[in-house]
Formats: sequence, C-alpha cells, structure tokens
Amino acid sequence: QVQLVESGGGLVQAGDSLRLSCAASGRSNYHMGWFRQAPGKGREFVAAIRGSGGRTYYADSVKGRFTIFRDNAQNTVYLQMNSLQPEDTAVDYCAATSRYTVATTEDGYNYWGQGAQVTVSS
Repeated sequence: QVQLVESGGGLVQAGDSLRLSCAASGRSNYHMGWFRQAPGKGREFVAAIRGSGGRTYYADSVKGRFTIFRDNAQNTVYLQMNSLQPEDTAVDYCAATSRYTVATTEDGYNYWGQGAQVTVSS
C-alpha cells in the first residue's frame, strides 16, 4: 500500500508561481503523475514522470510552464508551476502507479492523494 500526501497549494495572482509536493510512503520508484480537477469539470492529466526520474510527460495546456521532477531519496515528487493563470485554478491530485508503463489517464493509476487546492486570481 502507498500513501500520498500533497502540500504546497494556495492562493496566488496571475503570473505567480507555486510548487506542489507529494510525499509518498513505501516504495520510491513508482511512476508518478499529477492530475487536476477544475470546478464543474472532470479530472484531467497534467504531468507524469517515470519511476527512475527520467522521461517526463505533460499536457499541452501546461507544457513550457509546469515542470515535474522527483527526489527518490526523499520519496517526493514535485510540480513546479510557473506563469499561473486563472484557468489553472483546480484541486491538484498526486497519483502513483505500480504498473509497468507510465499513464496519462486516471485509470492508469492505483494510488491517489487527497488533493491540494490551487487558486489563481486575475
């Protein structure tokens, strides 16, 4: 069993930056992902990273602004979010998968955190 705990959300203004953290218990080499759910919308993929910390994957809407990275010694995955815009307002979720491949859809992950609120004002 893996437990994921997110931190780092908050209220910022457009153009600001935030860094989300996801601390994981248990194994340190799961593939990890970030998803978000805006008010009134379904949960969408944001970014993912391989267990080794090598290859990364991004949604087109955040490419060039967000960076996912990990510190396996600390069992922590991060999402650095720059140039935030009001449309980035959402609850952000950290996810982990014990499967062989990295997924960019919800059904590819079997462990989820509780979510962190990110609110961007204009």
